[in-house]
Amino acid sequence: MIDIVRTVEDNADFLSLVELLDAELRIRDGEEHGFYAQFNKPVGLGGVVIAFDVGEPVGCGAFKRYEEGVAEIKRMYIKPESRGRRIAALVLRELESWAAELGFTKCILETGHKQPEAIALYKREGYSVIPNYGQYAGVDNSVCMRKTF
Repeated sequence: MIDIVRTVEDNADFLSLVELLDAELRIRDGEEHGFYAQFNKPVGLGGVVIAFDVGEPVGCGAFKRYEEGVAEIKRMYIKPESRGRRIAALVLRELESWAAELGFTKCILETGHKQPEAIALYKREGYSVIPNYGQYAGVDNSVCMRKTF
């Protein structure tokens, strides 16, 4: 059974999962990793969610305020051995619920063409591709998406 827990950005389980995420992204993004890493520090987050499978942390996600009414989804990760079980969807839905409780009406996010599984997840969950925003404008590998509640 998967338990979804709300927590804070300095939670040890969250930070351990973020280390695994960063290691995977270092491989997937290659030379571009340094560019993306500067925008993905686990600080300034408005909410953090961890998925536990029988007490073991297997996934995470977070959000932060992007602008008035808009939360940006960050740090989504599921351990490889736990993928394919729709845990990421549970994490994402909890982040969206929490953001809505705080008054946000939209979520935006950035992922990459080198992460087709993530793109498929977000599309299944109702996200639409939008023009690349902010620091991702003009970045060929980036795919930006939005969902309105």
